Amino acid sequence: QVQLVESGGGLVQVGGSLRLSCAASGSFFDIDTMAWYRQTPGKQRELVANISNTWSTNFADSVKGRFTISRDNAKNTVYLQMNSLESEDTGVYYCTAGVWTDYGRVNYWGHGTQVTVSS
Repeated sequence: QVQLVESGGGLVQVGGSLRLSCAASGSFFDIDTMAWYRQTPGKQRELVANISNTWSTNFADSVKGRFTISRDNAKNTVYLQMNSLESEDTGVYYCTAGVWTDYGRVNYWGHGTQVTVSS
């Protein structure tokens, strides 16, 4: 069984910063792409950013220049540094990872962490 546990969410004012973390634990051989999605009120879940195991990254247009994504393979952890936060960034942020297990590649999701940006 593999678990992804997010942390770092909270309440912040417009223009502030937060750093989200997501750690994978359990029995697996490797992790390839790790990503952050968010569910904002009234919208579908959307990709915020992802990072491959070769450090290639992608960002949603709405967060380019404000958010960065990184990973620590030794800790099986992915981070999302969010700067210059806007009220539109409010939502639940989910971590996901492509994990190689005895059963092949499985995409796991965390339970989410709430980010609230107040004006």
